[in-house]
Amino acid sequence: MNQSPSLSILFHFLAIVCFACIDAPMFAADPQVIAVWPAKAPGEAADAPAESEVTEGGPKMVAGKKIYLLTNVSKPELAIYKPEPANDTGASVIICPGGGHRLLAYDLEGTEVAQWLNSIGITGIVLKYRVPTRTPDFKCLAALQDVQRAISVVRARAKDLGLDPSRIGVLGFSAGGEVAARATLQFKDRKYEAIDSSDEVSCRPDFSLLIYPAYLVGKDNALLEELKPTADTPQTLMIHAWDDPVTPLSSLCLATEMKKAGVSCELHLFAKGGHGYGLRHVDGMPVTDWPTQASAWLSKIAPK
Repeated sequence: MNQSPSLSILFHFLAIVCFACIDAPMFAADPQVIAVWPAKAPGEAADAPAESEVTEGGPKMVAGKKIYLLTNVSKPELAIYKPEPANDTGASVIICPGGGHRLLAYDLEGTEVAQWLNSIGITGIVLKYRVPTRTPDFKCLAALQDVQRAISVVRARAKDLGLDPSRIGVLGFSAGGEVAARATLQFKDRKYEAIDSSDEVSCRPDFSLLIYPAYLVGKDNALLEELKPTADTPQTLMIHAWDDPVTPLSSLCLATEMKKAGVSCELHLFAKGGHGYGLRHVDGMPVTDWPTQASAWLSKIAPK
């Protein structure tokens, strides 16, 4: 049957729109953005450089797509992405993008992850934590302060945000994986002085996902002493590739110590995959399909 020119044009237009939507964010609405700190973050100078996108050296690519890199963050924020109401489980996850404590891979390991969490009924909360590091001898101190405060703020405001205060998780990639791991393992040691009622609320995450976490072992390839888990360490899922140049020993050693402490832990170790893929699929790299394993794990941890 012959189509009229007008119908052909219409079908062609719809095809273009549908194709474009594949890569476009599928959020139901723009995120709600809240400040982590009511004023300046601890130790911040008034004349901090302006927040900026990192473009030096040309665009960075992962799975054939550009990534958005952010640096000079001095005013930490939480961008809260809610799932559709009919699919909302009430659970939430605070997301810590990676970037070597120099920058943040804000879309690759942040907003795209929130989109995936929304698809399984979980609120994704992207933490824009402070970078670059302020303290060379403890590179993630500012970031750890930010995530501890963020967990307390989300829990304190859970009712107003429509969240379950007993199902708040943390998820981190690479350097953000260190931030999330320290939040998981050091919640009894708040790294800043309490400033308001939010800090009276626990900063312990209820569960944790560590995706190719970095910097958890020392020069002896053993887990850092201050990161040893205890019986009340939150249950944790870890993903790593054996060929990751950011050593998989971070995940292996932590999982071993969690076993000794009697803490629930699930570790997926893949032969190949390298580092820094976020959740973008790469053909021939099963590690990039880790959201399948994570979704199954989360369905038990944070059911509706």
